Amino acid sequence: MKDIYETARKYMKGYCRVCKVCDGFACAGEVPGMGGLGTASSFKANVTALKEIRFNMRLIHDVTEPDTSVSILGKRLSLPVLAAPIGGVSFNMGGAVSEEDYIRSIIFGCREKGIMGCTGDGVPDFIHETALNVIRQADGHGIPFIKPWADRELFEKIEKVKQSKSEIMGMDIDAAGLITLKKMGRPVTPKTVDMLARIIRQAGKKFILKGVMTVEDARLAVDAGAHAVVVSNHGGRVLEDTPGAAAVLPDISAAVKGRITILADGGVRTGGDVLKLLALGADAVMIGRPFSVAAVGGLQKGVELYIDKIRMELEQAMVLTGVPSVNAVSGAILHHHP
Repeated sequence: MKDIYETARKYMKGYCRVCKVCDGFACAGEVPGMGGLGTASSFKANVTALKEIRFNMRLIHDVTEPDTSVSILGKRLSLPVLAAPIGGVSFNMGGAVSEEDYIRSIIFGCREKGIMGCTGDGVPDFIHETALNVIRQADGHGIPFIKPWADRELFEKIEKVKQSKSEIMGMDIDAAGLITLKKMGRPVTPKTVDMLARIIRQAGKKFILKGVMTVEDARLAVDAGAHAVVVSNHGGRVLEDTPGAAAVLPDISAAVKGRITILADGGVRTGGDVLKLLALGADAVMIGRPFSVAAVGGLQKGVELYIDKIRMELEQAMVLTGVPSVNAVSGAILHHHP
């Protein structure tokens, strides 16, 4: 991993410093780039909210080989982890690797390790087109996300997704604040419940709604017929001064758990972070920036090594908190649990 980080640091110069701790400080305001919007308060809040959570360490038990596998949206995953949808290598990551090589590394690296990668969407169109091509080549083993475009563009993209062999798709409704797209004259907008219901019907496959930060929106996502939500503030790239995802997850989970699959992302860096979000009520977790760094620094091999690292850390954290399976993570493993 050390070599991969060094390569990434060289390739991503000016876009990401590949800091020892990826917390949003050095890259504050660098959007486009890998930073958080403005002072990066929302990016930092994601990291801080997770950091403030502490484990109850327990070692008098019989857990030695914890089970990390999980079924999400009809898919069996070896880890409760998905690579979050990130696109735009040329203007967010420096462009040292091509969009196609980047997407291929994420999708095939995840497939090789028994998990799934998501792909992003944006301007220019080749971001989306390349993503769908790669997912098709991987026999549908990937989850394409589209942005909440205005009507015509939105439904055209849904039709393209239908041809990609993917059985799950998503929309990052939190992209509705992206400055980059507004500047390019391609507006993305919030959606009403009725509009969402129509989109989900049109998609005709399992549908993930990413960018839910309140109990109200989580309930509306259930009403609209979404199959999963991602508790996410878009990596702190769209609105200043939101709480961290980990801070709002327990209330959202209490409100809709069992009626919809709950995913969460934001500031997840280690297997321990994954376990914390599961204990707060997530069914599985998305990881963004660290996957980008691994893919730019080491292509598919980098992605695979990063997944190995997360797996090892997760297993270790489970043993040290006495958790036998990721399907049975209780809030009791957290100090002052919600």
